[in-house]
Amino acid sequence: MRRLMLLRHAEAGRPESVDDHDRPLTPHGRKQGAEMGKYLARQGWTPQLALISTARRTQETWRLVLAAAQHEISQRDEPRLYEAALDSLVEMVRETPPAVSTLLLIGHNPGFEQLAKGLAGTGRPAALSRLQREFPTAGLAIIDFAMDDWSHIKAQSGYLERFESLATISH
Repeated sequence: MRRLMLLRHAEAGRPESVDDHDRPLTPHGRKQGAEMGKYLARQGWTPQLALISTARRTQETWRLVLAAAQHEISQRDEPRLYEAALDSLVEMVRETPPAVSTLLLIGHNPGFEQLAKGLAGTGRPAALSRLQREFPTAGLAIIDFAMDDWSHIKAQSGYLERFESLATISH
């Protein structure tokens, strides 16, 4: 089995004279990132590898998630995640070494929403319903695949195990 975890960056500000790539998290975004990190730790979901967009808001989100982690997590900054189109995201997933069974990507919309919807052929009804509405900041999609090699990932081949946001985990 393979598990793909897609975490959209937490809420970022839009300060004047700041390039999009360098946008920082807002105070609310810092809360979102910390809470999502705690949620992942409580659930015992530890990726073996995390690929993080090089954008400031994704790097800050990662640091908050990592601070809550109860295990070391291998990470790689991945510039291709910034503004990645669906085909590029699928290719990055397919490039994952077979030894990695759980992969975390921290990146952006609209690519993450397209990827989650494109890969999840089935899933928990409540999770599928939430995913159809939106992929909010700090949204987390967990998609499971009944296969042993990431290179075999294809459209609609996954099961949407969870789709969470700060609103759903704080209940």
